[in-house]
Amino acid sequence: MATTLYVAATYIALFFIPLCFLVASYRLLFHPLHRYPGPFFAKVTEGYGGWFAIRKRLHLETYRNFQKYGPVVRQAPNRLVFNTATALHDIYLNPRVTKGKAYRASQMRAKYPSMINAIDSNQHRRKKKYISPVMGDRSMRIFEPTMSSQIDIFLRLLLESSRNSSYVDMTQRCQRLGVDIVTLLAFGYRINTQTDETSRFLPALIDNFSWRISTYMQFPALKPLEHLLILSTLGRAVKFANMVKSMIKTRMAQDKDAHHDLYSVVAGHLGKRQVGLYNGELWPEAILFIMAGGTTTATAMSALFFYLARNPTAYARLTAEIRSTFASGRPDTICSGSQLHSCKYLRACIDEAMRMSPPVITPIEEPFIIDGHVIPRGTQVAVSLYSLFHNEEYFPDSFAFKPEHWLEEAGGEGDDSSSTSRESMRKVFAPFILGDRSCAGRLMAYQEASLTVARTLWYFDFELAPGKAGEVGGGTPGRADGRHRAGEFQLEDIMVTGHTGPNLVFRLRGEFWKELELKG
Repeated sequence: MATTLYVAATYIALFFIPLCFLVASYRLLFHPLHRYPGPFFAKVTEGYGGWFAIRKRLHLETYRNFQKYGPVVRQAPNRLVFNTATALHDIYLNPRVTKGKAYRASQMRAKYPSMINAIDSNQHRRKKKYISPVMGDRSMRIFEPTMSSQIDIFLRLLLESSRNSSYVDMTQRCQRLGVDIVTLLAFGYRINTQTDETSRFLPALIDNFSWRISTYMQFPALKPLEHLLILSTLGRAVKFANMVKSMIKTRMAQDKDAHHDLYSVVAGHLGKRQVGLYNGELWPEAILFIMAGGTTTATAMSALFFYLARNPTAYARLTAEIRSTFASGRPDTICSGSQLHSCKYLRACIDEAMRMSPPVITPIEEPFIIDGHVIPRGTQVAVSLYSLFHNEEYFPDSFAFKPEHWLEEAGGEGDDSSSTSRESMRKVFAPFILGDRSCAGRLMAYQEASLTVARTLWYFDFELAPGKAGEVGGGTPGRADGRHRAGEFQLEDIMVTGHTGPNLVFRLRGEFWKELELKG
């Protein structure tokens, strides 16, 4: 028996070793992309990107490759990644571009993809047409009181922490706030992760799901192993599925207009068969709506708190703007409108936080010309937003937090960038992507971040936690893997971006906090 197995293994090796050699030789010497520079293993196998995706640091390796090879890098046998403004616009504003086949890795059912992972442009456009209104300007103004009620809870919890002088992990707090808001916007359903531990598994589950999808997109050969890889989170995944099922069943039992939410909008566009629990379009939209909407704004807010705590000049200027603009921190005072819109430095800080801590790359495929390069049919092309937003050609001193980048200063206070360079920066800055594939939640993200940060700074002062706890979220000097910058908020490349910290200590500001007690 052992001899038979040995002989079989020998024949298999004699077949596969020459085959691998031939495939590698073709990809290195004769493939249509063989002239593009890139790491050796990236040219040979998709396992290169898969390896760094598993380690959650593909964005750092991509940035390093751009420094070594230039603005176009071959990141996989059939994938090119670009680092120029021209490429950004050529890819995302080109109507002939579609999302690549890699996005199938994130589809729960091929028949019913979500708006986020629909490959067919017409299908994506149809979905966006009926989903986008729920996150449009008029809709978000209607939803704002509900959002503000959740921010009230966020602030009262900070009040509690400030009284016992305990530090606060802002990633956890911002994620819980985001999840509570997005489930209310989806189905008018309260899961109360800010005050109840029952559903607090959700942010970690979202991170794990996003990590697996990111890995499959870079290395599709791992997708068939999903049933093995999901075992460690199977219990939480079942709980989440049951939670979404309960949300939908509860909402379907109510009048369509009982809440201002996603369901009230979508139900008017879908037939009864499409609104079903598992067999229609609502299920995948609900899953990814909650997953994407629950954590992405949390990244922007966590990053902003991180950078404000480490940049006293920006912190002082922003607090002065907020406290001189508003007479109170109540939701009927700090709300959407002309006063909040006048807080230009607040918007600049949010934009700068998203520049420093952006979304991840979006690989898509289609034959066309990008930044002067004729791309062969079937090639996946992408722009790494992390690398682009740290490209010194557009953002000098790109790892420094400088909200003044975004201001048109009268009299020249702050950054001395010319209007031309500012225009160049704005052309590059696309944290929500561009064109038809742009994120529908842009307005919601700005609204949630603006209201939360402004009201927090009205009621509290904050600083880094003492000792090692205050270092959480930053890089470690001396590391050789790109995580060496202590002043950079460290991201994990898991499609929606993972992170921890910062840990902050909040202090009461005068007697203003009494407004929060009255609400409680």
